[in-house]
Amino acid sequence: MYHFFVEKDQIGQEEITIRGSDVNHIRNVLRMKPGERVFVSDGEKKGYECRITALTGETVTARILSESEDTRELPAHIHLFQGLPKGDKMELIIQKAVELGACEVIPVSTRRTVVKLDKKKEEARVARWNTIAESAAKQSGRGVIPRVWGVMTFEEALVYGNDFQVKVIPFERAAGMETAKKELESIRPGMDVGIFIGPEGGFEDEEIALAQSHGVTPISLGKRVLRTETAGLMVLSVAGYLLESRWDDTEG
Repeated sequence: MYHFFVEKDQIGQEEITIRGSDVNHIRNVLRMKPGERVFVSDGEKKGYECRITALTGETVTARILSESEDTRELPAHIHLFQGLPKGDKMELIIQKAVELGACEVIPVSTRRTVVKLDKKKEEARVARWNTIAESAAKQSGRGVIPRVWGVMTFEEALVYGNDFQVKVIPFERAAGMETAKKELESIRPGMDVGIFIGPEGGFEDEEIALAQSHGVTPISLGKRVLRTETAGLMVLSVAGYLLESRWDDTEG
């Protein structure tokens, strides 16, 4: 069943009105007709199974058949702070991070970041990244669309995560896997978790020291050196597995 997101003011007692780019997608790409079913989310963990009743050039109207609370979100809130990579790697990272359950992605400029964006380019990139996040949320059946923020400096990112209960930063010289195991297994429902990933070239020692002063724990991800587009997804995968295997997602 195809999945779409709407604003809360588009949801009535019995019907939902779909507007915007999804209308063209429903009419001209999917070529859907009245009578076909769609799933609609309000972006706040509530979903509706609907039957299309009418299509116009600007709207699609769908009658609500059933309503449900979303149960596909991770029980903890995992925030991915991603050092800006080169090329289009950020698009892949955002897509997969959303699929794996991240609640938001924050692009970060560090000392070794090569990519430099002026205001106009950044605005265009952020708009594109949020479109990718929405598409990935639809594909993976999520009840919310994770936000992709504008670029933060590393210092700004650390301050943003000051109150998070668990914060880790993969670092190639971190010793052993026990610390990573301990930190990830300490995550509980309702917690905010920060994962700080460096760009190509990783973090400088001074940045690791700064992160530690903000309560961020350096961890090892094993004996192999992972690319920037792999490291965060590995941590997300392990954290998501531990959360969903140990905790009922209705808790917290």
